[in-house]
Amino acid sequence: MPEFTPHVSNWAPQFPYPYDQTRKNVTDADINAEREMCQWFNAQYLELRRQMDKFGFNLLQANNDWTVGTIQAQADNVASNVEQAVAFLAPRAEAFTISQDFAGDMYFPLYQAEPFYRLWQELSNVGVGIRARNTAWVYGPSQQRVKRWASQIERSHVCD
Repeated sequence: MPEFTPHVSNWAPQFPYPYDQTRKNVTDADINAEREMCQWFNAQYLELRRQMDKFGFNLLQANNDWTVGTIQAQADNVASNVEQAVAFLAPRAEAFTISQDFAGDMYFPLYQAEPFYRLWQELSNVGVGIRARNTAWVYGPSQQRVKRWASQIERSHVCD
């Protein structure tokens, strides 16, 4: 996949209830991080998911044998694309403000920052799992969690 470069846009964060109550804790760094992550998500996530799914299916069809056909080449390609995505997402995910409420519980004051943060974490796990030549059922749960967090991002329309 081509390396993604964010661009200037008129995207603005959303503050539905209860995020309207935490708006004062949202920084410019939070907003810029989510803006750029949304651009990446809209441009590259679906293709990356398609590649991960196809590789997982092919690996299962090969009975998790990495020496069959083009499995290793496909793994290298998918792992490189996942690692590229993780490298792009990492500084942005790490820029998100994480606050504590009155009970000491941690939360993200920016709407949908947590799903992006978790998506980044799980993508990292998928990349490590593929590079380690784990079987599909070992890295598969992380891949399913990637889909779960991405689904939450999609359904929230935060990137529209």
